[in-house]
Amino acid sequence: MPNVSFHDLSQLDAAGRAALMRRSETDLSSFMEKAAPIIEAVRTEGDAALVRFARDLDKADLDAARLKVSPAELDAAFGMVDEDVVAAIRFGIDNIRHFHEEQKPEAMWLKEMRPGAYAGDRFTPIRSVALYVPRGKGAFPSVTMMTAVPAVVAGVPELAIVTPPAPDGSVDAATLVAARLAGVETIYKCGGAQAVAAVAYGTETIRPALKIVGPGSPWVVAAKRLLAGVIDPGLPAGPSEAIILADDSVHGGLAALDLLIEAEHGPDSSAYLVTHSRRVAEEALAALPEHWARMTEQRVAFSTAVLTGACGGIVLTGSIEESYRFINDYAPEHLEILSTDPFAHLGHITEAAEILMGPHTPVSIGNFGLGPNAVLPTSRWARTCGPLSVTDFVKRSSIGYVTAAAYPEFASHARTLARYEGFSSHEHAVSDVRDRYLVR
Repeated sequence: MPNVSFHDLSQLDAAGRAALMRRSETDLSSFMEKAAPIIEAVRTEGDAALVRFARDLDKADLDAARLKVSPAELDAAFGMVDEDVVAAIRFGIDNIRHFHEEQKPEAMWLKEMRPGAYAGDRFTPIRSVALYVPRGKGAFPSVTMMTAVPAVVAGVPELAIVTPPAPDGSVDAATLVAARLAGVETIYKCGGAQAVAAVAYGTETIRPALKIVGPGSPWVVAAKRLLAGVIDPGLPAGPSEAIILADDSVHGGLAALDLLIEAEHGPDSSAYLVTHSRRVAEEALAALPEHWARMTEQRVAFSTAVLTGACGGIVLTGSIEESYRFINDYAPEHLEILSTDPFAHLGHITEAAEILMGPHTPVSIGNFGLGPNAVLPTSRWARTCGPLSVTDFVKRSSIGYVTAAAYPEFASHARTLARYEGFSSHEHAVSDVRDRYLVR
């Protein structure tokens, strides 16, 4: 069996513990350096650069005329996907839509702050958003579902998906099915840093967008950072990461089963089993070979690289309280609480983007359509932001309305503060100068 990384927290010094917090994308300097000329090429050459990078980086046979998915390709996709897959996509989209409809804020609210003075918020959709759907390590119709559905619920008028092409220049058929069922018909065949640049600047074929959302490789994350002054990069969603918290009420084999879920995404993923039970840790180690035997060769290679590397494995803590502290310090993208009483632990966890509760709620169910969004902040950003939501696709405007009866009191206090801060125009705007105009 591969030598799975085993970390006994009691044996680690501060530097060793800090090392466990690192993700594969912690240092993006090399990716940013290499992404910069790709971005510049797209900015200056447009479609020609996208075609060249499709050939050189994606090994895809593509020309400018085929950068946009045609209606015929969308139609044909439904005949290329098994009925059970289409049914699973419909099931997931239905749950995701219901969840995000409940999440959608009311279009406007106003409350009376004082008699005759009203204030509130109005929410309107962002005019244009690009949805990034990765392809490099597999096909991800689930990402299409998670990004497209809340955008459609929010009412974004201009939506487009960007996703890397296959070698034959096609797009994954299930991704096309998910796009159409979610309500998005505009799909472009480009990925990586070049896709982020394309939707930031626009090309002859691709319309520029105001924002881009969706998870991606370090190349995508690097490009988002470089282009943050041109396009809103959305929440920081990089390579997958997960913590499985297991107490002593479950079998370690179950913990090992779920530890592999996010680890199989790719060698740049991060995945830890955190437990204070040595029995659970040992059972998990013993069960891994059986679980690997049921997986495909590629996914075994990916998950093995993660669990034997610097960003994965088993973390044995001295107590459940120490497990809580480790998780809150790590701030994972996905957290699964494996316990017969998961709610006993929930109140102790404050830093996790997604928390899935109990032995019947593996990350698989969260990823494929329980309802809550599975596009989540990575690299400890769960400390300050949460999952992708309807609110990521709308913008908020403050609304204020003061009646003639309420105006004098507000004007008096405004004059006082304006005078104190030295803003004479502010002061004059609520002085007798205004009164002369108001009485006309």
